[in-house]
Amino acid sequence: MVQRRSLAVPCRVPVLGISFLAFVATGLELSVNNQAADFTLSTELGPPISLSCLVHNSSQAEELLWYRGDGQVDLKDGNKVNISNICISPVNESDNGVTFTCQLARDKSVQVSVILDVQFPPRLSGEETLHVEEDKDVTLTCNSKSNPQGQPTWYKDNNSLVLQQSHHQLYQTSEVFQLSIKKVQKSDNGTYTCVVESPLGNGTKDFHLIVEDKKTVFPTEAVIAAIVVVSITILFAIVARKDKIFKVW
Repeated sequence: MVQRRSLAVPCRVPVLGISFLAFVATGLELSVNNQAADFTLSTELGPPISLSCLVHNSSQAEELLWYRGDGQVDLKDGNKVNISNICISPVNESDNGVTFTCQLARDKSVQVSVILDVQFPPRLSGEETLHVEEDKDVTLTCNSKSNPQGQPTWYKDNNSLVLQQSHHQLYQTSEVFQLSIKKVQKSDNGTYTCVVESPLGNGTKDFHLIVEDKKTVFPTEAVIAAIVVVSITILFAIVARKDKIFKVW
């Protein structure tokens, strides 16, 4: 690797010039899955997909390179010259939006890129129980990832939730959907359902909200302050009457 890099540095300008003339003369180009320009490939979770890179109009053996994002893909020796194939198996959510690029080894400006568009439904299920004290705030959170992005709808006790401007707040990103309830009351008791809908399917999660009576808070700070005041008062009284106390003793 080091030796090849040191040889390439001083020869960079003439090599690029020769390569450019060769491309003009022969029309050398690459294609991936018969596409000569960058493109997006839509697929689904699970089944493997193959990407095939081919050199066109070449009069000599051309080495090919593959990249997944910024990282180079390891290729076997028999899978590098004039044609090169890679397989993504199994396709999963982490492959969504990833760019795979085939490049000519001797001139990386000759390349074709493929962006994977992995489509999958919302993954959301289960239930959660929340105990909240009256007059406290609570936030119900649905974490749901999907492609295309799902849209949330909130229900209370199987009915569409009627939002009150000063009482409810909604927040969402591409993967997080939240319902906040300010200063919960007994009337907020019930089952809240987050439904995330997409063209490929829906995801659902239930929240059982139980509003508990407001607890009486023991005035710890006030008691401590009273004890301190009483203690100081007693101390001053003792100091003021110390002569009489000593005479008694």
